[in-house]
Amino acid sequence: MALILDRIGKSFPGVRALNNASLSLNGGEIHALMGENGAGKSTLIKIITGVHRPDSGTVTLGGAPLSLSSPRDAIALGISAVHQERNLIPRFSVAENILLEGLPVRNGLVDFRRANDEAREHLRKVGLDVDPATEVRRLSVAQMQMVEIAKALSHQAKVLLLDEPTASITDAETEILFRLVRQLRDQGTAILFVSHKLEEVLSLCDRVTVLRDGETTLCGAPMAGMTRQTLIEAMIGRAERPVIARSGKPQEGTPKIELREVATAAGHGDISFSLYRGEILGLYGLVGAGRTELVRAIIGKDKLKSGMVLIDGKSVRIGSVEEAIKRFRMGYVSEDRKHEGVVLAHPIRSNIAMTVWDRIASTFGLIGAGKERKTAAPLARQLEIRTPNLEKLVGNLSGGNQQKVSLAKWLAADVDILFIDEPTVGIDIKAKAYIHELINGLADKGIAILLISSDMPEMVALADRILVMHDFRIVHEHKNDRKYETASRAIMSAIHAAEPVQTRTAR
Repeated sequence: MALILDRIGKSFPGVRALNNASLSLNGGEIHALMGENGAGKSTLIKIITGVHRPDSGTVTLGGAPLSLSSPRDAIALGISAVHQERNLIPRFSVAENILLEGLPVRNGLVDFRRANDEAREHLRKVGLDVDPATEVRRLSVAQMQMVEIAKALSHQAKVLLLDEPTASITDAETEILFRLVRQLRDQGTAILFVSHKLEEVLSLCDRVTVLRDGETTLCGAPMAGMTRQTLIEAMIGRAERPVIARSGKPQEGTPKIELREVATAAGHGDISFSLYRGEILGLYGLVGAGRTELVRAIIGKDKLKSGMVLIDGKSVRIGSVEEAIKRFRMGYVSEDRKHEGVVLAHPIRSNIAMTVWDRIASTFGLIGAGKERKTAAPLARQLEIRTPNLEKLVGNLSGGNQQKVSLAKWLAADVDILFIDEPTVGIDIKAKAYIHELINGLADKGIAILLISSDMPEMVALADRILVMHDFRIVHEHKNDRKYETASRAIMSAIHAAEPVQTRTAR
């Protein structure tokens, strides 16, 4: 069944999202849709799924005109999507989320036993071993992503749209997903695959369409013979720019922050490390290793059970996130942009200025829009946030620009210590290179940075030292030589060695 979009146009107030964009998706193929953040990919997907209607152009499915009024219309026609931003109900169970459109009923009530059995089968397909009765809010980000995919598969889709499906999952989970995607393709499913990871696209997809500034620059080109450089030039209009190496080196002397034998309520034990001014200290581990939970405990969001935290050589107690920010000049760029990094319903100026509201408030505690704009404007220019003005709601920005806003608010706060968790998840090549340069630049200015990333090339490119975490313990420290082969081999060997013997044998 072919899905064809021909010369699609779509505008929003002040923004031309799509301009004569075209796409032809056939059954039995994996078709890549690529482009920078803001190029129009998500808008095109929302048109296919009935969230938006096009202003111009035509959409046909199986040769018949397609006119959708809602996502339910799309699902009824066999079109299902896994969006980049999760759309799960946190307090509902995994089974309820997967089967939300068709929960089994018995005697007028939801048959939870049957629902759990059906959901378990869909979870098995994506390789996720969780109890279907578990509330979604208790899952990790990666587990939530796999539940989203299981939910889409439950609709028995003829057309499946995957928007950054591997952004928050491990390499092992990615392999499971790719096997499933290839199996669905071989069964005749039409699959549209959106990803910023070029290596994934080149190895997985059959054809590719590229958008730039809402227009199609490549339309259904065969992936055979396609090169990384060709794709990059189609996306950004020029060759890839290499990241500029750091000019400075970590400062010596007293660590800016040090942990000594720290244990947390989350399950960490005997965590010790030092982070120096001007240093980028990497924290690598597979999803579930305890990296994010450790940072949350350091900044006062979760509880420390024992051990010491020292700032500039002095033992401190950090009782709250507010104290971490105001007293100890710490910042935290969360991996969960949507819920913790930015306030989607607020304008850009408010999001950037929120960390300094206490400084710019009037005598009576009022915060004027003018003062917010004065704080936010130079940072928005510095980070090249793509927006017609600072009044635009952050929820209407692309993922890359949302991440820039999340970073900008900590630049406004003028922090000394910055924890950055998965800085480039779901971000395009151009924005990713810019954020890498920004992180390097912050370290060069003397900010102590703890970097969490599941992107091994990113970790090797940025970190001065790499701590490897497994099962809420630090199991290895690697002095980074910026050589990917040696670094990745040492890191994965440390993780493998830390696993229980029976787990290693099972592999």
